[in-house]
Amino acid sequence: MDELENPFRPGAGSPPPALVGRDGLLARFEVTVGRALGGRPGQSVMPIGLRGVGKTVLLNRFVDLAEAKGMQVGYVEAPETGDIATLLARRLRKILIALDTAGKRSRAVGRALGVLRSFTYTLPDGSSISLGVDPLTGSADSGDLSEDLTDLLVACGEAARDRETGIVLAIDEVQYLTAAELAAVIAAIHRTVQLNLPIVLVGAGLPQLPGLTGSAKSYAERLFRFPHVGSLGDDEARDVLRLPVLDAGVKYTRQALDLLIRHTHGYPYFLQEWGYEVWNVTQASPIDVDAVNRAEPLVRNKLDENFFLVRMDRLTPAEKLYLKAMADLGAGPHRSGDIAGQLGVRVETVAPRRSGLISKGMIYSPAHGDTAFTVPLFDEFLRRN
Repeated sequence: MDELENPFRPGAGSPPPALVGRDGLLARFEVTVGRALGGRPGQSVMPIGLRGVGKTVLLNRFVDLAEAKGMQVGYVEAPETGDIATLLARRLRKILIALDTAGKRSRAVGRALGVLRSFTYTLPDGSSISLGVDPLTGSADSGDLSEDLTDLLVACGEAARDRETGIVLAIDEVQYLTAAELAAVIAAIHRTVQLNLPIVLVGAGLPQLPGLTGSAKSYAERLFRFPHVGSLGDDEARDVLRLPVLDAGVKYTRQALDLLIRHTHGYPYFLQEWGYEVWNVTQASPIDVDAVNRAEPLVRNKLDENFFLVRMDRLTPAEKLYLKAMADLGAGPHRSGDIAGQLGVRVETVAPRRSGLISKGMIYSPAHGDTAFTVPLFDEFLRRN
């Protein structure tokens, strides 16, 4: 069939043609936004899950919902190299300028601009953030990130409230924040909640995120909800494949859908990849098992090169051996001692490797002493290669 008409959209964070199975999370976020705008902010939300389950897609939908309610939004992807403060300052600059031009002159907005100017003095590239206002000396200029970010978000929250709106800060890949950055963000949001300011923090990250936030601030578990975003159920996965092709008058045979569910395990990203390639190799409706089998080598090669291998290229030889030992043991999770035994070494000798792989977002610890892949089906890829 015509590739130009292909409805599927494989890619990092690409919105799928049919967003299925996330209605409850979206409805809950609408409540969160509504309460914040009503001066009753509560728990912010941070969806967690493995790679390829649609966390970024969900985060973008949260942004759309907030903007539809008239809120100002700042979207940031946390860099592995740190410096989240500069990224937040740039997003808040844009938000405050929008608030400043939204009506008559506002003292609260003007004050927030001054606080932001003070905040930029403590940043490595603060001179590149032009504001055209004088700094508000004594606010957000102490050099302590937690204290200064709190001053800044409080001022921004007061500015938004003055304009009868709110602010949503959306942070993707939250697990890449340093411990100090994460603690500062949590403390700042905590203070805005205490003051009933209309600021919502929404994040997305890997499964280790609740543990990281708990280590950063003990009250984080009361400040955030961490809904788990996983693979889709069989019926939901079928809808992801079936609904986008209906408009083109295309159908699947039941056997083809069953085979695709087995191949993808219901993971949203894999469903998009398989749906895309199967469409391209199909001559006419219905899409059958033969089409799925013809697409299989194309999908495997594409996933290996673009989804799995790019992650391996970031690793040291020793880290690759650690992952191979995990894969040889099966899908996991696996006890740290079993992995060390597979490598023929003592547990304590490979602990630095394990820590490095966790920092790089390749593995996580679902329970004390356990280790699992953050990338679905990564064990199968390693055994294939």
